[in-house]
Amino acid sequence: MNFTEKKLKSFSMPLSDTEDQKCKHAIQEVRNSMANLGFEESSNGITRVFDNTSSYQTFMKNNESGEKIKIFLQGSYANNTNIKAESDVDVAIVREEIFNTLFRSEGIYPQNNETFGFYNVPQKPITFKDRVDTCLRASFHEQVIRHNKSIRVLGNSYRKNADTVPANRYRNYRGNYSNDPEDYVGGIIIKPDHGTSIINYPEQHIRMGRQKNIATNHFYKKQVRIMKSIKNLMTDEGYASAQKMSSFGLESLTWNIPDNIFTKYDQLRFVFDDIVIYLTDHADNVANFKEANGIKRLCNDENQVTDYLNFISDLKSFYEFEIGD
Repeated sequence: MNFTEKKLKSFSMPLSDTEDQKCKHAIQEVRNSMANLGFEESSNGITRVFDNTSSYQTFMKNNESGEKIKIFLQGSYANNTNIKAESDVDVAIVREEIFNTLFRSEGIYPQNNETFGFYNVPQKPITFKDRVDTCLRASFHEQVIRHNKSIRVLGNSYRKNADTVPANRYRNYRGNYSNDPEDYVGGIIIKPDHGTSIINYPEQHIRMGRQKNIATNHFYKKQVRIMKSIKNLMTDEGYASAQKMSSFGLESLTWNIPDNIFTKYDQLRFVFDDIVIYLTDHADNVANFKEANGIKRLCNDENQVTDYLNFISDLKSFYEFEIGD
């Protein structure tokens, strides 16, 4: 399919101010609901982690129980890589004072709970997700749908659909050599209703994406939006490989492209063509690609590697740009 520069520019546009406000309203509504559990917002209120993104966050504390939570947007809206087809926002509700850890067990400086003065606490019969579920239902009633990993709050003209994700803080201490308990890479651990726990690094994802966008003269996030839009066109055309690609997966795939590929040209169509060429020429390295957080591997097994390779091959045959514009 032939693409003009004008078409790619339309694909690359960030969210509108109206969409941004709906994102902010979504986190406001979740914040207001958590007050039902006795949580009070800090004096800073809702703030942006970084400018030019919808990376809204707020902190709350239950003064009676001592519980602390952080509520923040994650995913494509928080990273400013969303496209019009992505209508839902992801809101993480992270319990901070109870956390899971990843220690360095090898080498001459192994770590354990005693290193940082931590201790284990017993699990409660009612999970944090159950409490959040009850809280949201008290506020939104029939607009709440519970899923395995998240709790969806249906949107309206005022706010977007919000997939709320109750989680515990996950502290990665593998790069810590100071024994400072506050020196860690922060992640979250999600405990679904069924299946094993899931570890993600949404805040690191936002941070790394911002760094790459600055390093590429703000071409990185434009190209991510273009990649997602073209993937949707491929899906419409019946490409099975495109149907297997997630929004996060495509953002991560693009994140692994070297910075100089994004800055070689000032035309979006030429840059995207070089991205496709790079992915094709380096297909044998896809198994070593990282997620956009720079920590986890993008592919967990050979089947996932094959899925990405099939998509790259189909993308190469699908994408063509027009010389004249």
